[in-house]
Amino acid sequence: MEFERTVLSNGLRVLTVSMPSFESATAMVMVGAGSRYETRFNNGISHFLEHMAFKGTKKRPSSMDITSLIDGMGGEFNASTGKEATAYYIKSASNRIELSLDVLSDMLMNSKLDSVEIEKEKGVIIEEINMIEDSPMRDIADVYERLIYGDTPLGWNIAGQKEVIGRVTRKDFTSYMGSLYSPHNITIVVAGGIDNKKVVELAEKYFGSMIKSDILRFSKYQEKQEKPKLFLKTKKTEQAHVAIGFKTVRNDHPDKYPLEVLASVLGGGMSSRLFHEVREKRGLGYYIGASSEMYQDTGSIVTTAGVDPKRIGEAISVILKEHKRIQNSESKIQNSELKKAKEYLKGHLVLSLENSRFVAYYYATQELLEKEINNPDTIMKKIDAVTVEQIVSVAKKYFVEKNLNVAIIGNFKDRQSFENLLHL
Repeated sequence: MEFERTVLSNGLRVLTVSMPSFESATAMVMVGAGSRYETRFNNGISHFLEHMAFKGTKKRPSSMDITSLIDGMGGEFNASTGKEATAYYIKSASNRIELSLDVLSDMLMNSKLDSVEIEKEKGVIIEEINMIEDSPMRDIADVYERLIYGDTPLGWNIAGQKEVIGRVTRKDFTSYMGSLYSPHNITIVVAGGIDNKKVVELAEKYFGSMIKSDILRFSKYQEKQEKPKLFLKTKKTEQAHVAIGFKTVRNDHPDKYPLEVLASVLGGGMSSRLFHEVREKRGLGYYIGASSEMYQDTGSIVTTAGVDPKRIGEAISVILKEHKRIQNSESKIQNSELKKAKEYLKGHLVLSLENSRFVAYYYATQELLEKEINNPDTIMKKIDAVTVEQIVSVAKKYFVEKNLNVAIIGNFKDRQSFENLLHL
């Protein structure tokens, strides 16, 4: 799979990924605008704006005008907001790409941001926040990042705070868009059964008139952790949810792929070490998995699990013990285990590439958030190049007691019993 890259005169980057066997195509617009660019006074506006983009434009005055148009061509559309970027996409038959780009450009450049619609959507956003609060399996990731990144934009919830959402005005939206929605901070990726040259022409037609402006820069995360940290969110739940992690590095660091393979060894799939030890061997919980999460300036490797509240102490101890066993080489990673961990990562990458929406997201995130773009075969070669020695090296480097972070959601009030577990 290969891509072609074109930069328009206004700085907007266009990536085209031709997939000749596909009858469909995804047009995605990704903006370098996420919750880490926010302040205490507008926390949640990145996500709120994503919602408002579908609420009507000058050309298509209502949300029904937009949704009916996309439904009428048999397409699907959605958007997502992260801490570093916001993406909008339409997936459709490949012969509908022009309409998709027309609609996406209209949404970004001509949104009405109607005050009445803003007031109505506040209720929707607040209910989304409530939904996350009522879903601790989802909320644990936010609680964990609040713990490791603290009271900083990188540690704040993407959905925002209810009281802040209630104060948002149209002026807040226009000010925010003006500070980040500049063409040189935007990437368009179109992937699927497409003609590359035609797509670039359409991108110029619909996005070429965007005017470049100065944009905000985020403040780099620099806090150094000196001791283990615990966050206990007391909530009545039938299952306890825990996230156990260690700070690592940014997304362009040489340790990136050794950390990803390490996470796969620990918690990648149903034959991983943690799944076997926590669920299969001891029956301590239902779900468990590990991942390496990275931003442009920092990152962490984290294990999340849903466990029996009565045995949560045992579960935390077992999880930490498995980290320690790799860190001190007590349990050597065998070649067969290394191969399985790599194949797990590569196999999931290959499966995801069967969807043009994922392909668009894959290339857009690299173009916007990383220093270089790697085709999937290059990524797989980098995964294959990871050695046991590299995995042990990063485990020794990052699995350090003072860097330990444990976040818990459950019906607990006694912090001390958990504090006593914060050691390797």
